[in-house]
Amino acid sequence: MKIAVVGAKGLPPLQGGIEHQCSELYPRIQALGHQVDFFARASYTSQPWFHSHDYKGIRVISLPAPTTKGSDALASSALAAFVSSLGRDYDVIHFHALGPALFASLPKLAYSRAKVVVTCHGLDWQRSKWGKIARHLIRSGEQMAVKYADSIVVVSKQLQQYFQDTYGYRTVYIPNAPVSYEATDESFTYGASLGLEKKKYIIFLGRLVPEKRLDILIQAFKSLPPSGWKLVIVGGNSGSLPYVAEISRLVAKDSSILFTGLLGGAKLAELMRGAGLFVLPSDVEGLPLAMLEAMSEGVPVVASDIEPHRELLGKNRGLLFDAGSVESCKAMIAQALVSSKYMESLASNAQQYVLSTYNWDRITRDNLEVYRAAIEAVPQTV
Repeated sequence: MKIAVVGAKGLPPLQGGIEHQCSELYPRIQALGHQVDFFARASYTSQPWFHSHDYKGIRVISLPAPTTKGSDALASSALAAFVSSLGRDYDVIHFHALGPALFASLPKLAYSRAKVVVTCHGLDWQRSKWGKIARHLIRSGEQMAVKYADSIVVVSKQLQQYFQDTYGYRTVYIPNAPVSYEATDESFTYGASLGLEKKKYIIFLGRLVPEKRLDILIQAFKSLPPSGWKLVIVGGNSGSLPYVAEISRLVAKDSSILFTGLLGGAKLAELMRGAGLFVLPSDVEGLPLAMLEAMSEGVPVVASDIEPHRELLGKNRGLLFDAGSVESCKAMIAQALVSSKYMESLASNAQQYVLSTYNWDRITRDNLEVYRAAIEAVPQTV
């Protein structure tokens, strides 16, 4: 099969769950004998327009895109959908996320033989970083996916229920899996250079955007404060500068709270493996890859009580607190820090669950089956 990928920023992945998911999925698809063209944003890859480079056998093609927040995704997705629909004889055009799916009709309008697959990683119109116009466009992308896609893939059971309840549309549930971390040694060199002690810090990993509710975690941590513990915040701002300014004011000059910025490779692996607790206070998630990574590494987890988190943590794989509540977050963190043996047992349950349930080879097979079924079947109508 010849597959075009539309909607992700680029490869290799720098930041973003979709990009990391693509970095795991498409090299496996290519290794099974399929051809993958990955349409990226030149602003992300730092490559000239229409330049292509190889990433683990995938051809990554950099397309023009403005640098203005929001418009870059729409412009690059529109161009990628147009290019892939007209001239390269693809079997499948795979759109990632609801915003890019706004252009899911183009292959049909261009009478392309390519089948259209859309993966919904989350209901992005719910995210507070988007303004009214952007939310409307993303919601329209959701509707275009329902109307024009030959198949819609969702990464959580909550999303599957949403499409069934809202549109009567039967989606295909294929969860993501955690990214494979690099090997690290036991010296904890990078962590020590930051003044950290193994198993004596809480880690947050994610974009610094309002829906992640990092403000809740910072306020809860500062109101404890746990003796000798630190809070490590790993991630970039993703364009939400007012929110970053807000959390910077919350932190002020607190030496027990550390921002590392974006991390990857061995540095990220070392900090995750050395953490005593992972906390994710989000209001909105699709399938939280950062949490999956923590669980797969055996790090105890505390998270807000929203459906995607309940789906992952169940009743015996982590602790949940009331979403949006500083006091509830504080209480669960306090309980976790004084119940180390109990948290270790929850973490062990979580690690076994992730390793047995979320497997990239199986995910690859399932995505290929979606492609084959779309090619062979009559398009689904609503």
